[in-house]
Amino acid sequence: MKHTARPAAAIALALALTALLVTACGRDESSQDELTVVADPLVGLHHGDLDGMLERRLIRVLVPYSRTFFFVDERGSQRGLSHSFMEAFEGFLNERLDQGHLRVRVVYVPVTRDRLIPWLLEGRGDVVAANLTVTETRAERVAFTEPLARDVREVLISGPGAEPISHLDELAGRTVFVRPESSFFESLTELNQAFRQRGLDRVHLEPAPGHFEVGDVLEMVSAGVVDHAVSDDYLAEFWTRVLPGLTVHDDIVLREGAEIAFAVRPDSPELRRMLDEFLHTHRAGTLFGNVTFERFLQDTRWVLEEGREQQLARFEHMAGLFQRYGEEYELDWLLLMAQGYQESRLNQQARSPAGAVGVMQLLPSTAAQMGVDDISELPDNIRAGARYLRWMIDRYYAEEPMDEDNRLLFALASYNAGPRRVREMRTAAEAEGLDPNVWFDNVEYIAARVIGRETVEYVSNIFKYHVAFRLIGENQGLAGL
Repeated sequence: MKHTARPAAAIALALALTALLVTACGRDESSQDELTVVADPLVGLHHGDLDGMLERRLIRVLVPYSRTFFFVDERGSQRGLSHSFMEAFEGFLNERLDQGHLRVRVVYVPVTRDRLIPWLLEGRGDVVAANLTVTETRAERVAFTEPLARDVREVLISGPGAEPISHLDELAGRTVFVRPESSFFESLTELNQAFRQRGLDRVHLEPAPGHFEVGDVLEMVSAGVVDHAVSDDYLAEFWTRVLPGLTVHDDIVLREGAEIAFAVRPDSPELRRMLDEFLHTHRAGTLFGNVTFERFLQDTRWVLEEGREQQLARFEHMAGLFQRYGEEYELDWLLLMAQGYQESRLNQQARSPAGAVGVMQLLPSTAAQMGVDDISELPDNIRAGARYLRWMIDRYYAEEPMDEDNRLLFALASYNAGPRRVREMRTAAEAEGLDPNVWFDNVEYIAARVIGRETVEYVSNIFKYHVAFRLIGENQGLAGL
């Protein structure tokens, strides 16, 4: 297998810049966190239990952006262990509820690990699906579900330049690179207490940035930037097949018999009960659990993939076009990209039986009305789609008594179903005592009855993808591209 690792100097520079950004932007309690400014209008602030989530038809899942737990691949698809388990939970829950086309949506809220539990408790999410180890400290703050995985061991990892080590005591006086919010940090802190009582030098804990995942930390170790780190054993096994020069010390164990679980707020016992019921048939050791873990922790193609650099270049080029035409037509470019993903999975070669073309799935006749004659080329296809969505907003909804969010939602519904049908559904909604100027939980109900699942899911999915794209963009520095 071909290994790829960034040069040590480049990694060290990236690490230094990250540390500077965290220091410059991060921890001033008096200043508002920029990410919350972006997130709050998207996901809201809600507490309480499953009944409120069912009423909103929305369960917000806090996930770390990670090449193992949650990521967006080069084709724009959301993937990862956390994503697979929560998609299965969405299906499980909706099957139990049996509400037809008006399904409860699981929306992913990608944030850095230092925000996972605070955001859960503050009401910006309902579930943490992030490979969290159950610890006493965490259990004082959150309620854990039944274990997703049991008997996990935290083991020491050394890099290619580290001095040999054969016993836990030899870690005294050495430096370990570790995220302060991790269970590994708790384990190392307990080890230091034991070392102090025995008169041994403490382990120096070098803090990793809050947004670092296990893979990021082990990449530093692999490149020789740092000598030691700690990892869950199953993740260590995966990353040693991806990164060169790592030594896994299976006999140097910081924690044994650990349990991995989902976390919810203490005021969500019914949600916890539903997750526990789900886990009875979906945890590690079940058919679903084993297949899912194998898919992302045995198959390294999600991390190392032939032609990945070229695919990333194409994806970035496409993102640049969405940004360009989003700005030109005063649309959120990440929402526009989310629409393109819903339409075609960002595939310019896509052709529908009705004759719709490309990423934005426009009919050539519709594009021509927008002044674009040839949408077989990617730039003109995205331009025509953006212009058409802007035209929908201005033509049909600019003067309507609704807020900007709903203008956009109704324009998206019209893009899918046609403005005439949406107008008829708004009239029917008003006749039934629903708000004709609000899509979710109002006109959406009429759409589910009149059209069926297509338009309801079309709007809902774009909202869902947009939340993920927007927060990933903020976390990864893509918001301004």
